[in-house]
Amino acid sequence: MQPVYAPYDAVNLGIRRNCLYNRSMEFNMHMWIGFAVIGLAMLAYARERISMELTSLLVILSFMLLFTFAPLRDADGTLLISSSDMLAGFANPALITIMALLVMAQGLFQSGALEKLIDQASRRAARSPELAIFAVLFAAMIASAFLNNTPVVLMIIPVLAAMAGRASSNASPYMMALSFITILGGMLTLIGSSTNLLVADTAERLGMHKIGFFEQTLPGLVLMAVGSVYVLFIMPRIMKSREADADDSDTDSGRQFIIELRLRYGDSLVGAETAAGFLPALSGMTLQMIESGGQTMLPPFDDHTLRAGDKLFIAATRREIADALAQKEHPLRDHLMQLVPNEGDSGEDLMLAELVVAPGSRMAQRAIGQTGFTHTTDCLIIGLQRRSRMLRHEMSDIRLKAGDVLLVIGQQSAIEGLRHNRDTLLMEWSARELPRFEKAGRARLIFAATVLAAASGFVPIVLAALAGAVGMVTSGVLNVRQASRGFDLRIFLVVAAALAMAQSMEVTGGAALVSSNFLGLFDTGNPALVLSAFFLLCAVVTNLLSNNATAVLFTPLAVNLAAALNVDPMAFVLAVIFAASCSFATPIAYQTNLLVMTPGNFRFSDFMRAGIPLVIILWLTYSLFAPWYFGL
Repeated sequence: MQPVYAPYDAVNLGIRRNCLYNRSMEFNMHMWIGFAVIGLAMLAYARERISMELTSLLVILSFMLLFTFAPLRDADGTLLISSSDMLAGFANPALITIMALLVMAQGLFQSGALEKLIDQASRRAARSPELAIFAVLFAAMIASAFLNNTPVVLMIIPVLAAMAGRASSNASPYMMALSFITILGGMLTLIGSSTNLLVADTAERLGMHKIGFFEQTLPGLVLMAVGSVYVLFIMPRIMKSREADADDSDTDSGRQFIIELRLRYGDSLVGAETAAGFLPALSGMTLQMIESGGQTMLPPFDDHTLRAGDKLFIAATRREIADALAQKEHPLRDHLMQLVPNEGDSGEDLMLAELVVAPGSRMAQRAIGQTGFTHTTDCLIIGLQRRSRMLRHEMSDIRLKAGDVLLVIGQQSAIEGLRHNRDTLLMEWSARELPRFEKAGRARLIFAATVLAAASGFVPIVLAALAGAVGMVTSGVLNVRQASRGFDLRIFLVVAAALAMAQSMEVTGGAALVSSNFLGLFDTGNPALVLSAFFLLCAVVTNLLSNNATAVLFTPLAVNLAAALNVDPMAFVLAVIFAASCSFATPIAYQTNLLVMTPGNFRFSDFMRAGIPLVIILWLTYSLFAPWYFGL
């Protein structure tokens, strides 16, 4: 005999009040104007005719004007929401957490703290790119079952970017997969997501038994398995057209610089051997010529062992050079760092930049060694690029021409001083800071402490993240200017606008009206049909509101519906947990979507294209599995 689940009176009373309130609000001006603003915002985000930043500001402004000139009051005349409440999103803990974590990510990048991990992963990616990337995504999915998704995604983003870059692959589809796969992993345990804990706590207060740590694991595994197949094997094909359209802003454009290395005793390249005409220690770069013992050797090179005094002439793109200098133990970095003027004396960051020899420059028609450039600027010329032809001469013998591009390295103040140099033109976009590996230990320690504090629940995640971001600056890993680079204005404004939309829907009764009227269509339906409709509604709403707001709104409805249908309430409570995590269709639905938006170069419409099918797949999977699992 099927057990009887008594209705919870407090819940029933709350639902009845909500329904009566909704009927009185059906023609409420604020609610319908709010729906219109949200609809137009979603359309603007999707079409991107205007920037997401401007759309977000217009949304906030529209709600502020609405609640300023048409205040919303209850029957007693109490003001329910004010225009200033629309600005509360800027101080929201979730938004502060995201911004603080982005600053910490900048610290990890700037210090090269993940360089060893990235290098190991990249080597594996070079041998088997897809297998290595899948392994990293799988590890992220498992980690997200026990840790907050945000730091997991934050830590994996640079690893995936480096793996894809060194494997000559587009990182964009994998970035979206990273966000989606961690959300799926968060469905496995009670602590996998803050939403899970919120639903469990609300359900317990409404009279249900305490939900166990692994009570959701089996249904979660089913949803995760089905969703992972889509994310890993089908979604990359859907995103292929986006790859072709993506603007990488690749300023290197494949052109190569010529670098001359004169080996000295103690250089890591001394003793290295050429193999099959290449030098494995400089993988990715082209060895053009070797001068050894007065002899000039051209490719292919026959098993030559490098000695002190040999000169190597290497061709490499700016990106390849920058990547090499960003690796602590790379032979190129090992050689060049010893030649940089005042390196390490002032503690300033080193920068890599490009210069163009200006028309009428005093450097023209002079060899690099005759220009006195290093003495007068404290910057070292490490590479030369001439558009007309590939150079195969010693750099000391090459006479510069107007239009030649020089790749230089120097301290930040020295590079900035090149703006006033009349003989060269500094290409501002090319300036790039190199990692300072002596700060890597501090950065790793701060990041580990932040993750541990947040994961253990010792302190709120917003406090842990903010303390970590401040620690990156006070410890010297970042300066204030570098920290500000981690601040993403688009994410900041989009999240604030999303919170304003969510607050408007809740206060004006719009969210409750939609849910009660939609579910009212299935009052006399069978439990499986009601459960399926309920899951779909939650999944749609969570992509417009936050997942936590969806959890708070729908958990009482879940318990009440189960009681009315005399079925196990766990089926409906788990529907809230899983559906509230189906935040795939919009970037504003979940913070990890926003974190991968910039590195993946995504548009709002990309999430709709890739996310909506996943929402439908999970809805159908739960609609088929749950009735069998719970015996509905």
